[in-house]
Order: sequence, then structure tokens, then C-alpha cells
Amino acid sequence: MIEKKRPLILVTNDDGFRARGIRTLTAYLKDVADIVVFAPESPQSGMSSAITHISPLRYFLYKDEENVKTYICNGTPVDCVKLALNVLDIKPDMVFAGINHGSNAAVSVIYSGTMGAAIEGCIFGLPSVGMSLCDFSNDADFSESGVIATKIALKIWEEGLPKGVCLNVNVPKGEVKGIQIASQTKGKWSNEYYKAKDGAQRDVFWLRGYFDNWEEDNSETDEWALSNGYAAIVPVKINMTDYDLMKNLKHWEHELVKD
Repeated sequence: MIEKKRPLILVTNDDGFRARGIRTLTAYLKDVADIVVFAPESPQSGMSSAITHISPLRYFLYKDEENVKTYICNGTPVDCVKLALNVLDIKPDMVFAGINHGSNAAVSVIYSGTMGAAIEGCIFGLPSVGMSLCDFSNDADFSESGVIATKIALKIWEEGLPKGVCLNVNVPKGEVKGIQIASQTKGKWSNEYYKAKDGAQRDVFWLRGYFDNWEEDNSETDEWALSNGYAAIVPVKINMTDYDLMKNLKHWEHELVKD
């Protein structure tokens, strides 16, 4: 009997290699795949698609276990993906980033280092997924997110994903009623900074704020799904061209060069 091939999955995150989320993700995925972990040595939240270009990058093999090799890098999540694919030269079948400690729903997809890594994998033509749990507590339980990640990995291994598309997956805190394929909620962060004083009584600012949801009643959005107990899967395109507006702006080609 021919043994069925196991996929090879590149795993990274933005919370650092010690984070419970990436350890949980690896523990679940290794049951169905061979794993290469290539993760930042320290937390890199909010790094989006940042890359390191003014200081040298380093990585080293931290641990080599059955079905799992773990590398640690001094760069960003995207640096990790780039080094793994370009320098380590592994050939993964898919990329998973996470499990992030906190939501990356709605417009947070723009800022997220988790999603930056998933988008980078997508740029390399690999089916890629960013996983996040909407729970900031120290004792957050990532197990249900691990189960969902494993099911998604198996589904991708069976069906694949279209080129240029990755998945932003957010899992609600507590009981998960099911899965909803959703759209990114329209909205923005408001009152983003808290003003305080340092020891010299100089002004300093701390990031905080709240998400201003412009689609609270839209049951097709990721924020609605999460607030109603469903894990939300949003397909994210890396090509951000607005093709409809592109057509409507064609007259600019002539009008902007007129005397």
C-alpha cells in the first residue's frame, strides 16, 4: 500500500516563538502534517508587512523534534517567511501564522503581523492562513482554535486556495457555534491614544482605543460572526487594485496632461 503524503506546513507568528498560541497551533497541526516553525525571537505585534533592511538578520535551529523543526529569527514575521523560503529554502505546501493572542478582524488585518506573514506566504504563491483568537487574557484557551486550524489545513490540502488569496481566520472566545465565511467589517479605530506622563513629566502616548463598527447589523461580516459565537473566515486578496474605479478614472489620462 502506498503511504499518503503528508503536507509540509511553515508556521510562524507575531507573538514570538515562546507564545502559547504558536505552541498550540504546532501541537495540533503536527498530527496531520510535517512542521517547520520559523518564528520571531520576541513579540512583533502590529508589524503588518514590515521587513528588516537596516540591520542584519540572523536565525538558528532551536529544536529538532519528530515532525517539527523550530527556527528562531531576530526579525519580523515577514522576515521569518522570507528567510524560510529564500535562505532555508524549504518547500512548504502551505503557511500558517498564529495563533494570535487577540482579534485580527475587520480593519485590524491591515496592522497585523500575523496577517502580514500570511499575506507574504500568499505572495510566494502558497496557500496561507492567519489564525487569531479573540481573547487577550493570560489564561486564554487556544485549543478550539487549534482544532479549527487543523480542519482548515486538511481542507486546503484537499481543495487548495486560489492564487493571490489568503484566509484571515478569527475565533471567538468561549464556545464556538460554527464557522461563517464572512466579509471584512467596515469601520475604523477611534480614540486611539491615551495621554500620560513619564518620570520627567513629559507627555507620552499609549495605544488603545475602540473599534467603530460601521456595519453592526450586517450579518455577513466577521465582527457580527464573532459577536454571535461563530469563527469568521475572511478571504483576503493581496491585489488591492480597485478595477471598477480604474475604469472610471481612465479620462484622467488625458485631462491631467492638458495645458
